[in-house]
Amino acid sequence: MNKIKYFLLIFVFFVSCSDDDDTILPSISSTFTNLHAPQTGGMGQPIGGDFTKFNFSTGQITTDTQNWDIAFRGTTIIVNGGTKIGLNDEPNRNGAGALGIANGTFSSITSADVSSLSQDGPNSPAIPTGSGNGWYNYSGPPTFLITPIPGKILIVKTHDDRYAKVEILSYYKDAPANPNFMSSESRYYTFNYLYNPNEKDFNLN
Repeated sequence: MNKIKYFLLIFVFFVSCSDDDDTILPSISSTFTNLHAPQTGGMGQPIGGDFTKFNFSTGQITTDTQNWDIAFRGTTIIVNGGTKIGLNDEPNRNGAGALGIANGTFSSITSADVSSLSQDGPNSPAIPTGSGNGWYNYSGPPTFLITPIPGKILIVKTHDDRYAKVEILSYYKDAPANPNFMSSESRYYTFNYLYNPNEKDFNLN
């Protein structure tokens, strides 16, 4: 009888462990305000300066050289996957990250299409730079404004094989409804994001 009880306890223990391993964690949805992404140079001078790195699992800016997912400097967005593009002062890539753009509203993008994601590479960022090529438009004179392109949602494979989606709302401090290049401070990102903390789970609901 004691042996039967002993084996039953072992069976229950292993079943419990198996159930714990299969636990699905809920997605995390939030808005990050005023991520500062300064740069040096410009106006004909070489662009440089540190990238501002972001980690989706913490929902925070990080200075960690390993555990970051995407990073921002000026209008450039890079991912922790692939190799250096060839920019001044860019961090090393040491993760499995990839990045792409899906067309649709934030709510309508419900899964990550991994076939559309790319990693950074020499002279080839995963997200193209320049007005109309990636996530933003530049108006030029007389307003000189950087504005997110409606319907462009960033899809992120994180450095550790999770997935997130990002909707950039504004490039100006405190996300003014009508930014003015003379009075609104630029290089401050406000964005919505949804992060799925489950490994290799493509669901973005």
